[in-house]
Amino acid sequence: MLVSLVLLLLGALAAVVAPGLMARARWPEREPVVALWVWQCVVAGVLLSFALSMTFSAAAAWQAVRGHVFAPAPHAVVEAYALGAYGPWSAVIAVLLALGGLWTGVMLVREVRRARARRRRRREELLVRSPLLPGEKPGSGRLVVLEGERPDAWWLPGSAPQLVITTAALSRLKGRQLDAVLAHEQGHAQARHDWLLHCSAALATGFGQVPVFAAFRDEMHRLVELAADDVASRRFGRLTIALALVELNEDRGVFGPGPAPDAQVPQRVNRLLSPVERLTAARRLRLTAAAAMVPVLPLLVAFVPALRALG
Repeated sequence: MLVSLVLLLLGALAAVVAPGLMARARWPEREPVVALWVWQCVVAGVLLSFALSMTFSAAAAWQAVRGHVFAPAPHAVVEAYALGAYGPWSAVIAVLLALGGLWTGVMLVREVRRARARRRRRREELLVRSPLLPGEKPGSGRLVVLEGERPDAWWLPGSAPQLVITTAALSRLKGRQLDAVLAHEQGHAQARHDWLLHCSAALATGFGQVPVFAAFRDEMHRLVELAADDVASRRFGRLTIALALVELNEDRGVFGPGPAPDAQVPQRVNRLLSPVERLTAARRLRLTAAAAMVPVLPLLVAFVPALRALG
């Protein structure tokens, strides 16, 4: 029971402590790509800890599961885990964690289906507002221009991704600002940020009371925008993408007066106009390596008894 409990406590500790540690850190805004990697590793570590705890608890509770999990293992390894001494609580833990895993899968499937339905509706709306020309196939054009008084631009993901931009945005964006906006949206598409948003939304919807999953969703929405801003700024300059953001959002009241409906936009503009030095390559490497160890830690805990028995 010890290994299962340690894994369970390890996952719970990471789920509670990690959001606070990341909230106090000041480097994520300087390195959003590294921060995205750290968050993914933390969530993967939490899920892996719970999955391994479920596996060992189930192996302790039911002989059939134990036979499958430890089928190729020597007898000394099975004895090292002392599965027979786990007690009746092992079945309860295994069932609860299995239900949590099943619920996670249900939430993810539901989120993916909802996203596909939203994309389908938006594509149908595009066909109404921008009908196909004779001989043109749906999804054949990667750029769609819509008549509209509101400046806007967005990337529509899918099997045939498309960049949609309104005529108001084309008239407002000057010089290289349009290129910067296109680079921003292409940054989302190339990094597959839509999948990060789907996974984080599914976890937060299914387990809204778990701090790490709620923070994961909120931070994904913020960090993917910062990462895409950096992609555009490296090609066209920070001032260019900052001015483009202002042109696209100044009529929406996000810059005041009064409370902004989307506070992220002013923060993104301020970040672009007041750049701070990036972390050194050595520190980025250390953060990346440290984050990669988070999902490795539960694996080490799980295999320690086996390694000792074989050693």
